[in-house]
Amino acid sequence: MSELKTSDFYFDLPEELIAQDPLEDRSSSRLLMLNKETGKTEHHIFKDIIEYLNPGDCLVLNNTKVIPARLLGVKEDTGAAVEVLLLKRHEGDVWETLVKPGKKCRPGARLSFGDGILKAEVLEVVEEGNRLIHFEYEGIWEEVLDGLGEMPLPPYITHKLQDKNRYQTVYAKYEGSAAAPTAGLHFTPELLKQIEEKGVDIAYVTLHVGLGTFRPVKVDNILEHHMHSEYYQISQEAADKINKAKDNGNRVICVGTTSTRTVESAADENGRLQECCDNTEIFIYPGYKFKVLDALITNFHLPESTLVMLVSALAGRENVLNAYNEAVKERYRFFSFGDAMFIQ
Repeated sequence: MSELKTSDFYFDLPEELIAQDPLEDRSSSRLLMLNKETGKTEHHIFKDIIEYLNPGDCLVLNNTKVIPARLLGVKEDTGAAVEVLLLKRHEGDVWETLVKPGKKCRPGARLSFGDGILKAEVLEVVEEGNRLIHFEYEGIWEEVLDGLGEMPLPPYITHKLQDKNRYQTVYAKYEGSAAAPTAGLHFTPELLKQIEEKGVDIAYVTLHVGLGTFRPVKVDNILEHHMHSEYYQISQEAADKINKAKDNGNRVICVGTTSTRTVESAADENGRLQECCDNTEIFIYPGYKFKVLDALITNFHLPESTLVMLVSALAGRENVLNAYNEAVKERYRFFSFGDAMFIQ
């Protein structure tokens, strides 16, 4: 296979097709069906997905919960505005963060949020310019953060989110993500209930989504791209459901690229899963052989992103780009709050 270039995954996207607000009804998004073998497409509404799921199939959902990780505060000495984005919790109350403007926040700098309800000190600068920060507060961290933090919406969403819960899936359970697993935003409790009643198994896995998800691929040869690390966990119950579907010749259908990265990272060479937790830097691009996943429900991703490459690994680059160009022509809504695609 000839060397793949980042530019091979470019498509032209008019800015007005980037969805700025979530739909009133989650499951009313549009759904573009893509046949991964033939490249044939069909247009549906998301709630029609149930017609294409069969009894015995296993639907894999990521039940991570986004933390309100964006903190707006000031430097204690100068009163200058600072923005801190929580990326990863280290021991105690130390977090790896992204700070804007970084230059002003050297080790030793003191920060204050919410009129001093939350205080912090910059400890050190680590890789990629991220800062390790120690936070000081009274009471329960989650409650302090819930009161002060904002949802860390991706940079391409400029509208203010009216309801924090709309950037969470309805089944979000374990806090730890800096971004939502957005393919799951289309599911309502009613739709999930109907899917289970049809005899489809639902397996919940957890992967805490890092901001690296949005990081553009900056190298031309995609093999030189360094993937970000993300923590995942699979319970024995979820592993059993996924293995059972495989054993019975049924499909494993992942909801989102995060569920995909989880099961593909955790599987042994025979595609079997067991209870586990680890960090993964898996990078899935064309040429990758899927060990577990058979079909994928996902949103429309950024041009030249690792996520377009993952989708292309499943359905073929030409099929994916043709489908994306058709979605543009049909005025589908793109990215986090946008429409969905089902690749099978």
